[in-house]
Amino acid sequence: MRLLLLGPPGAGKGTQGQRLAAKLGVPQLSTGDVLRAAVKEGTPQGLAAKGYMDRGDLVPDPVILGIMKETLAKPESAKGVVLDGVVRTVPQAEGLARVLAELGKKLDAVLVFNAPDEELVRRLGGRTVCDHCGTPYTGREAGTRCEKCGVGTLVRRKDDEPEAIRNRLVAFQKQTAPVLEWYRAREAQGARVVHIDAVGAVDEVTRRMMKSIGK
Repeated sequence: MRLLLLGPPGAGKGTQGQRLAAKLGVPQLSTGDVLRAAVKEGTPQGLAAKGYMDRGDLVPDPVILGIMKETLAKPESAKGVVLDGVVRTVPQAEGLARVLAELGKKLDAVLVFNAPDEELVRRLGGRTVCDHCGTPYTGREAGTRCEKCGVGTLVRRKDDEPEAIRNRLVAFQKQTAPVLEWYRAREAQGARVVHIDAVGAVDEVTRRMMKSIGK
């Protein structure tokens, strides 16, 4: 199965995406993952991306889509893939559809993780990250030692303050609403759009997610 995950910051799609990929036995891919891998491998598209990154510029969509096409064409992606954060705008949705069509593939479903804004503010407001390795934590106080690397200290990012979170959520809704409409308008010809209640225990959300795709 080829699945695309959408959802606001704090909805838990990263965690659920990892579980989904493990249960299906397919890779989980994000834009950041494929960019870093392509740069490390030194592919032509990876080198092109590195040039933008070294200058501090955003990597343009055509380069990202080229890298995504290379990744989706690999044998390990033959059985399917979980795409996390790959589509944020309508042009990116159009580009992904074009890339998949060129490979003779298509999305099976778009999974949309939903949670009320106040729940998202609560979750993100309780998040800290390691200032050394970047590992995120929930419910851990700033200033404590990172359990993963044992070197860094947990800090709270400025964009995880309540007002900043609300601004991020407004921006997300404005940006992704057209994307959802784009997919809904094409359900008959492509991927079905499935909404998942992301409030509750992690295991319960996982059960809802798996049920939504018939697993």
